[in-house]
Amino acid sequence: MTASCCHHHLVAPGAPAPAAVAAAPGATFVCPMHPEVRSERPWDCPLCGMALEPTGAAAVDGPDPELATMTRRFVASAALSLPVLALAMGGMIPGDPVARLLPPAWSAFVQLALAAPAVLWAGAPLFARGWASVVARRLNMFTLVALGTGAAFGYSVVATLFPSALPAGFLDHHGRPHLYFEAASLITALVLLGQVLELRARHAAAGAIRALLALAPPSARRVGPRGDEDVPLAAVVVGDRLRIRPGERVPVDGAVVDGSGCVDESMVTGEPVPVEKAPGDRVTGGTMNQAGGFVMRAERVGKDTLLARIVERVAEAQRSRAPIQRLADRVSAWFVPAVVAIAAAAAAAWVAFGPEPRLAHALLAAVAVLVVACPCALGLATPMSIRVATGRAARAGVLVRDAAALERLAAVDTVVLDKTGTLTEGRPRVTGIHAAQGFEAGEVLRLAASVERGSEHPLASAVLAEARARGIAPREVRAFRSVTGAGVLGRVDGADVVLGSAELLADRGVDVAPLAPLAQALAAAGETVLHVAANGRLAGLVGVADAVKPTAPGVLDALRGEGIRIVMLTGDASRTAAAVAHRLGITDVRAGVAPERKADVVSRLRDRGAVVAMVGDGVNDAPALAAADVGVAMGTGTDVAMRTAGVTLVNGDLRALVRARRLSRATVRNVWQNLAFAFVYNAVGVAIAAGALYPAFGVLLSPVVASAAMSLSSVSVIGNALRLRRVAL
Repeated sequence: MTASCCHHHLVAPGAPAPAAVAAAPGATFVCPMHPEVRSERPWDCPLCGMALEPTGAAAVDGPDPELATMTRRFVASAALSLPVLALAMGGMIPGDPVARLLPPAWSAFVQLALAAPAVLWAGAPLFARGWASVVARRLNMFTLVALGTGAAFGYSVVATLFPSALPAGFLDHHGRPHLYFEAASLITALVLLGQVLELRARHAAAGAIRALLALAPPSARRVGPRGDEDVPLAAVVVGDRLRIRPGERVPVDGAVVDGSGCVDESMVTGEPVPVEKAPGDRVTGGTMNQAGGFVMRAERVGKDTLLARIVERVAEAQRSRAPIQRLADRVSAWFVPAVVAIAAAAAAAWVAFGPEPRLAHALLAAVAVLVVACPCALGLATPMSIRVATGRAARAGVLVRDAAALERLAAVDTVVLDKTGTLTEGRPRVTGIHAAQGFEAGEVLRLAASVERGSEHPLASAVLAEARARGIAPREVRAFRSVTGAGVLGRVDGADVVLGSAELLADRGVDVAPLAPLAQALAAAGETVLHVAANGRLAGLVGVADAVKPTAPGVLDALRGEGIRIVMLTGDASRTAAAVAHRLGITDVRAGVAPERKADVVSRLRDRGAVVAMVGDGVNDAPALAAADVGVAMGTGTDVAMRTAGVTLVNGDLRALVRARRLSRATVRNVWQNLAFAFVYNAVGVAIAAGALYPAFGVLLSPVVASAAMSLSSVSVIGNALRLRRVAL
């Protein structure tokens, strides 16, 4: 029985809450194995019994009270269990040295006195979670632990207080009942040890969020009318001017307004090479200024910064479920009832066919089966790998929206790439100035830049940027006029200037034939050709192109090396698209595709059996991103594209796509390793605990050994998942 909270979220019905959790007010608590289980209070999960943990930044604020509580209980249980073990083992030593100091009857009472707090107080959370699982009708690992330790301890109490009430099948050859206080107390101690190790491992898995949060400095140096002052980061508002000195981290997102610096942006790009920053350049909160100093203007603060959004995205991804988790869920649904049935069958078999004392052996086998068959490793197999992988992805410049996207990315065999802003810079640049006879290149650029001063076209921005780079100051333009789709006209220094297409110049009587072959060659190479004329004479040509990103060729080669099919999808004209595709070695080009038809292209590829990843950056790419098996957005693109995509390349660096796919494949491989280990462990462990080796080898698994194996199985799964933190990308 479960109570609902916040629609589909579940909370445990009256489950005991752990010590007050040091989480931020209003924090949401979520189960690490069942992310659909959420609560506003720190209950135990009704599905698996594990303590809910705070999400996001709250998960790392202050010490972990659950870990502290479990550690105290483990220490107490272990300290009390060791003398119980010594008393129990004394009878197995020749001459029974313990019996000389303490008669067997008194030894039993001393064991009871020591084992009672070790089991009932130290193990109280285990019994509480086991009982909660029965009430909720969701049997889990704590159900088995509570049954096993409860049976061993309860029987031993009866055997100590009322030995005459026991059947002969429980008595040894001396006529004394077997006691299992040492098994009950040591099982409790070992289960608590497993919980401590597991909590520590989960704490380590959350290191990605802690590392990201640590990137933000606690304060910022604000530049004011009275000079500089240090203020808390929370006090920074949009528009503040902040001074960044060498060795300091950028506190918020913004733009450089004065000075220059050399900024390490590896937290965004995954690349260790520092980037030069000058006035007008954007800087990101959390990045490190290694050299130089500058003043920046704050543009995004608080939850709006890229770092804050990365933290939230990582936290959401860590709480999501991968499709592969369904396998573990199906097994877990019948696993615990099956284990209880196997324990009962093993006990019955020992009673019917086992050697004397049959009942004692039957109890021992049943307890061992219940304890060794812990489904915790099975439940942790997928969530822990996903949690570690999403944190590792964030450090590599990749944001994963959910576990499903991370899993699907490993199966992708076709990558569809938008051209503008994905394969190319998305910003036209002047590639060359070609002067006609009687003119110089500088003069041609000055005329073009002067007449473009009145235009807002992207090509105008490219011309003006080139003029600034060459130190050429545009002159004043008069009588400016724009001809839609053709070019611009104006009067510069008394000369009538025309800039635009060959047709526009020809309509005004300008002979463009002298440079026509060159113009055709530039156009064939995918460049946009701007013709420049002054006073009716052809002055020259300005070639403008959207440059291919320097990293694109290497990325495409890496994808091809992994057997990935590459498709370029663009709305540009075929000639321009073909030129870019030729430079990148892409043979499958879909050009002239309207924005609303891009999703149709992706859908057709999927209908033919391809597993498609669509990579884009614009609003017009959003439908195609949603239609793909995995949508990959460039972090330099629009918010719409990033919200639609399952994966975001934070800095728009295509190399992060290769890193993301490698991590995806490593994660899926890691999950299957965990699941295989959990399945094999439980199958073999249950068989040995039931007594499968006894007929041939005389080996019967001790419940204490079973408990140690159960705890280590979970830790092994988590340890394997933590290897993803060091996977080479």
